Amino acid sequence: MTGTTSTSTSRTAVKIVFVGAGSVVFTQGLLADLFAFPELTRVHIALHDIDAERLATAEGAAHRIAAERGARPVITAHSDRRSALEGATFVINMVQVGMNEATRTDFAVPAGYGVRQTIGDTLGIGGIFRALRTFPVLRSLAADMSELCPDAWLLNYTNPMAMNVLYLNRIAPALRTVGLCHSVHWTMHDLAELVGVPFDEVSYLAAGVNHQAWVLRFEQAGRDLYPLLDDAIAKDPGLLRRVRVDMYRRLGHYPTETSEHSSEYVPWYLHHDSEIERLRLPVGAYLDIIEENVASYEQTREALASGADLPVDASMEYAPQIIHSMVTGTPRTVYGNVSNRGLIENLPADSVVEVPCLVDSQGVQPTRVGALPPQCAALNRTYTSVNDLVVRAATDGEPRHIRHAAMTDPATAAALPVERIWDLCDDLVRAHGDLLPPELRATLGH
Repeated sequence: MTGTTSTSTSRTAVKIVFVGAGSVVFTQGLLADLFAFPELTRVHIALHDIDAERLATAEGAAHRIAAERGARPVITAHSDRRSALEGATFVINMVQVGMNEATRTDFAVPAGYGVRQTIGDTLGIGGIFRALRTFPVLRSLAADMSELCPDAWLLNYTNPMAMNVLYLNRIAPALRTVGLCHSVHWTMHDLAELVGVPFDEVSYLAAGVNHQAWVLRFEQAGRDLYPLLDDAIAKDPGLLRRVRVDMYRRLGHYPTETSEHSSEYVPWYLHHDSEIERLRLPVGAYLDIIEENVASYEQTREALASGADLPVDASMEYAPQIIHSMVTGTPRTVYGNVSNRGLIENLPADSVVEVPCLVDSQGVQPTRVGALPPQCAALNRTYTSVNDLVVRAATDGEPRHIRHAAMTDPATAAALPVERIWDLCDDLVRAHGDLLPPELRATLGH
């Protein structure tokens, strides 16, 4: 839930809790962004993770980054989440339940059925089961926050973004929750480069759902830049081999997530060998990414142990910007994932949508967009239907809804007949086992 209640906290008393701080590379980027603001150099950073080694690495990196940037925060590390949360002003959630082993399961089991995935963290069969094993952690986190820091803002980065925020909205509607993703920012940054216009001269409006929002306006000083994009595509046939460009040419609005992501949310691409070749789709790409993340973590750990330099680039993430705006009253616009409630009138009222939000000392204030183009809203409605069924599986304790979600999912339904969808869900339930809520561990057959 978002609202307009002021965050009336002195800067020296600001406590920022990182839940899942063992995602060390991401934690480093956020800290670098936070300490770039002079007003945030003396905040309290509370790091929490259940992995002792990763927590220690995150703590060491935090001290190093603070020293390099001349910041003097209070830094504490907590294996116990409740001790970290007590008195929090902001809570940044970036947990990954089951870590890399569970992600490999999300790919390996569906691959045995012929279901192809590229990223598997948002929609599709991978997104469904990532959500189901994350929900128990979110439930306990929400309960702890309601007790220990009820006025704190929960800034969620954990995917599947829309499913997780929807679940939190339903089980803890009083919690101030906003989901954050960098896809809109980097899409517009890349489009500006593609059309040869400085990014700081571009104005834009995007709206939809996370990883499937749409660029509704793309301008420079009132001039529509979409014709320049059309010219760029006409001059470079290689651009036609991108899913996003293919979708833009057919739907009229550019989608705000990478081609790898975008291919998973529709039925048209991954099931067809010819489309995989035409659009150069890297099936299983996320498996390579998690290996790269492990390598980056190990480099950080080794650099801390040896005293070597620890280069960390600014990440341009929204959480530090939101915190700065709320603490100082500096207004800025970010893109947030929030409860719809009429913000996009042709999407379900209680779905989670991604829209521009004003942030200042009054909190996160979403912008009403109105209606999306009907062809874009149609795809988003399918997406939100999957989200709704996955969340209902957990809130209602109904394992059949897991299968209903998979049946509704465009990419899964394109790849498998219905009996095989149920078999696949049974196999994933068995594979994830104790990571799932007890009431959802039943195998149902057909």
